[in-house]
Amino acid sequence: MTASDLSARLARRLAWHQALHDPDYDPRARSHWLAELRRWQAARLRVSFAHFLEDPTRAPAADFFLGDVYGDRDFTRRDADIARILPTMRRLLPARLLETVSDAIELGALSQALDLHMVEALQRLAPRRRKLDDALYAEAYREVGRAGLRRRQVRLIGRVGRGFGKALKMRGVSALLAFSRGPARLAGLTELQGFLERGYAAFDALGEPDAFVAEIERDEGEVSRRLFAGHPEPYNL
Repeated sequence: MTASDLSARLARRLAWHQALHDPDYDPRARSHWLAELRRWQAARLRVSFAHFLEDPTRAPAADFFLGDVYGDRDFTRRDADIARILPTMRRLLPARLLETVSDAIELGALSQALDLHMVEALQRLAPRRRKLDDALYAEAYREVGRAGLRRRQVRLIGRVGRGFGKALKMRGVSALLAFSRGPARLAGLTELQGFLERGYAAFDALGEPDAFVAEIERDEGEVSRRLFAGHPEPYNL
């Protein structure tokens, strides 16, 4: 894929991501269920990632996934940064790292789209409820369905992780990120710079990034399979 193709792909995913987070575009984003769903999912992931977080070598990468890739963080500022400097990114960032940024944006957009479908299901299933529990979450998950998109979501988690892992092996990436820190701060691009630096540092601490990412893919794929199958303990792997 050429740099121009990557730039166009990233621009499309940014537009999709921004639209899905705009309550004027999708009123489901105003529902009280969205914040509750994000809170519940973030808490569940921290439990599922507990064995990573207890390992000093893997904890930084686990924190990066929970906070920057697959968590409940607000990515509006980061995405605005990307939109502002897209032409510059295409010229300066290695294609592999640019593709990883694009995958991260797609993962965020797909996760938001699935969350909005969950919101709609929760409004139907429990219009008077305010809090989620395991049983209600599982019921809404099956109601939404879209197993193919759930598999895509898990694959994107792996693509983002492996993308940062591969970027570590590229000559000059560390120096490029260090060099851009000052200009990024002056230009008001601290969210994007922080995202790239946290990702790089987190995976730099891992001895073998592929094994870490493969374990997340395997576990999250199994959780999804169990949820669809109605397993009584879908998270107890």
